[in-house]
Amino acid sequence: MTNAIVVEGLHKRYGEKRALDGLDLTVESGTVYGVLGPNGAGKTTAVRILSTLLRPDGGRAEVAGFDVAREAAEVRQRIGLLGQHAAVDEELSGRQNLEMFGRLYHLGARRAGVRADELLERFGLADTGRKAVKRYSGGMRRRLDLAASLITEPKILFLDEPTTGLDPRGRTEVWNAVRALVGGGTTVLLTTQYLEEADQLAGRIAVIDQGRVVADGTPDELKGKVGGDRIDVVLHDAGQLRAAASVVGMATRAERVETDEDRRVVSAPVGDRMAALTETVRALAAAGIEPEDIAVRRPTLDEVFLYLTQDQKEEEVAV
Repeated sequence: MTNAIVVEGLHKRYGEKRALDGLDLTVESGTVYGVLGPNGAGKTTAVRILSTLLRPDGGRAEVAGFDVAREAAEVRQRIGLLGQHAAVDEELSGRQNLEMFGRLYHLGARRAGVRADELLERFGLADTGRKAVKRYSGGMRRRLDLAASLITEPKILFLDEPTTGLDPRGRTEVWNAVRALVGGGTTVLLTTQYLEEADQLAGRIAVIDQGRVVADGTPDELKGKVGGDRIDVVLHDAGQLRAAASVVGMATRAERVETDEDRRVVSAPVGDRMAALTETVRALAAAGIEPEDIAVRRPTLDEVFLYLTQDQKEEEVAV
């Protein structure tokens, strides 16, 4: 499989602040690649450089085989960009917005109209295409934004925190639209703060912190860095946490058992999922501890992110 995006040692500074500090990324064609990080990690700066809106201070980047600094015009012809803020005119209808974008891209009046109708149908907006955008829901507006970024049928699409501020329904609508795009062969670079969003959409994820990649892999590979599966025991009474932790530790043979008093949870890593669950249930019953809930789960990306970025901060302090 060919690479749609290649980034090597990318640097960018704003005064004394290092926004990117040697960023490396490789994105395969026809995939969703997630870039995950907190505010200020460098996500938006990376997207602005890759979409030719900003020049890097060092390093190199290629998009669709073209250098973003030396061949910016070639790159622009092959990409679409959906930023964090809506780019549509609320007073115009959905169809009028898409026609306007088509004319801006020199499609001509007839072709712009045809393309607008195609995209309204594709994103489930055909029946609202003549309605003013100010009457759209948040999810509908973002789908229209996404449609506008596809006017020229780009092979590579940059989505910079596309669901910020949306309710769960609107977020799901955008996710479904992105899945459909990738099914049609589009490459998507997705930046997000929402760990669930990266887990839902991305086949591969780069976790970035302070302008550089601290981990890269599939969601399952990243979750494996935290230690594999875990068993969580929720108690009725927080006063039983210490006793339950001792029982869970012996039942799972875990070297480290964690407790959360606020949530009344005892948590420990496990190897064999079913054996650990069975043994823990038996041991708790024998000790006279009745849990409110008990389950075996994979680590979440939230845990992965906290684990990875905490390690990074500890390394910096050590230096």
